[in-house]
Amino acid sequence: MQRLLADRVAIVTGAGRGLGRAHALAMARAGARVLVNDLDAAAAEEVCGEISRLGGDALADCANVQDSPAVERMVAAALRRWGQVDILVNNAGILRDRTFAKLDVADFRLVMEVHLMGSVECTRAVWPHMKERGYGRVVLTTSSSGLYGNFGQTAYSAAKMALVGLMQTLALEGERYGIRVNCVAPSAATQMTGELWSPEELAALDPRRVSPAVVALASERAPSKCILLAGAGSFKLAHITMTRGIYLPDEPQAAEQILQQWDRIADRTGELVPATGFEQYRFEVAQARDHAPQAGS
Repeated sequence: MQRLLADRVAIVTGAGRGLGRAHALAMARAGARVLVNDLDAAAAEEVCGEISRLGGDALADCANVQDSPAVERMVAAALRRWGQVDILVNNAGILRDRTFAKLDVADFRLVMEVHLMGSVECTRAVWPHMKERGYGRVVLTTSSSGLYGNFGQTAYSAAKMALVGLMQTLALEGERYGIRVNCVAPSAATQMTGELWSPEELAALDPRRVSPAVVALASERAPSKCILLAGAGSFKLAHITMTRGIYLPDEPQAAEQILQQWDRIADRTGELVPATGFEQYRFEVAQARDHAPQAGS
């Protein structure tokens, strides 16, 4: 088997069980040395033991991803052990599922802190090192709940879509330094989802069937600025697109025209995937220029 991550060093957060454990083991099998991060120190050590039995090299760490000094110490530990950090997989997360009307704001903040700010803290800790070495792979864990919505998951959805925005800009900023940044949107049977599926469906949704996507996004040949959906052996891409829409001149009835021509605005024929947010501006200015009255007309 080709060892896509040979001689690489990876940090995987939330890796004591579930998806994180599967990712850590898959990376070890692909040749990476792995720092296994989890709040549950015993679980992290157990995964390290599994990696050792595979013939790999692993280090356990129980830093809270919300704790900036602890995260800095975690990265420093990896650097002391192996002298480099090539890969960061931001996997740590929690759920506090309730409808928006019933959700405590403190729980909303906690979900945002763990998923979004935890990923920010870990990425900030490895970013200068990756820039200096001219190489890095960062994987952020988004979700179909963030991309498409899911009843009762406002906090989780908000955090997961925020990670897409983080990825879009980090990918642009990291490009010149050889840092590639992507999102994975997993479908897997974990502690978060275990009660939702039949035994047969749970078997199909084994977390190990997501991990090849993470290994690919962590590899030297990884793309950048992508949202890779993975689950039950299926791999797809999600895109945030822009329809070609309509142009309306400045007039008092513009809002009414938007409603009347909604089907044209929503028509996805020839829709675009902007390379940057500025592409929206360019498109709109070009539309205005194309529809401007010609001199002498």
